Amino acid sequence: MQASLNTPTVADALGVIADAYPGELAEGWDAYGLMCGDPAAPALRILLAVDPVPAVVAQAAAGSYNMIVTHHPLFLSGVTSVAADTVAGRTVHDLIRAGIALANAHTNADNAFPGVSDALAAALGVHDCVPLSPLSDPKTGLGRIGSLAEPMSLGDFANRVAADLPGTAHGVRVAGDASHRVVRVAVCGGSGDSLLSAATAAGADVYVTSDLKHHRIQDHVLAGGCAVIDVSHWASEWPWLEDLARVLRAGLPGATVDVSRIVTDPWTAHLRSMP
Repeated sequence: MQASLNTPTVADALGVIADAYPGELAEGWDAYGLMCGDPAAPALRILLAVDPVPAVVAQAAAGSYNMIVTHHPLFLSGVTSVAADTVAGRTVHDLIRAGIALANAHTNADNAFPGVSDALAAALGVHDCVPLSPLSDPKTGLGRIGSLAEPMSLGDFANRVAADLPGTAHGVRVAGDASHRVVRVAVCGGSGDSLLSAATAAGADVYVTSDLKHHRIQDHVLAGGCAVIDVSHWASEWPWLEDLARVLRAGLPGATVDVSRIVTDPWTAHLRSMP
């Protein structure tokens, strides 16, 4: 969908997003779409971010943006109040005061083709990707698995991950032998614990995702599963914002679309004790 008006509206932006990331691809528990704002309001300046946190709202207000589009929803379940005595409630009040609409594309963007995991794969030089957990359309679904142009060691690939994703205090954690040969790479932007077994079954040499836990990875590695690289949840999803920006710029030629560079990963320091 492309806006036909000289002044694109919030509704126009929502239509462009829905075309690229259809709502029917969203998980049943998910929340997506317009969270706050008037569909008829102008959307001449749009700011993109992973998280709808106060710092992003403040950036949008200072930059005179009309709309924020995030990956994560402000509300994932029903609420009975948006009073300003909670962070989410204050965020709603700040958005309304600044005249800023807020929308998001969450698991509909995770499952779409191209979607969040396609952007992560591309950032890491992984090509010819297919879903790890496909939907009825073989191109859509969660996660991706593809190949590197040339084999490399796990250690070298981990260094690539650290260099090619935005830096965070979380850093990059590796489970596996640094000399292990890597050609087939599986990825999942965001929390990818549920696809660990699928990555191994699909023939991945390494699986890149986030939010992994001690016992789960210990059991996975001891059972002969593929190597694992754990990155910041925010960093794994941030590359998709550039894809979303291209979609919105193409569909809303009268709008300015920018990607926020604010690091909204909650971890602020990573201290390593010496052996």
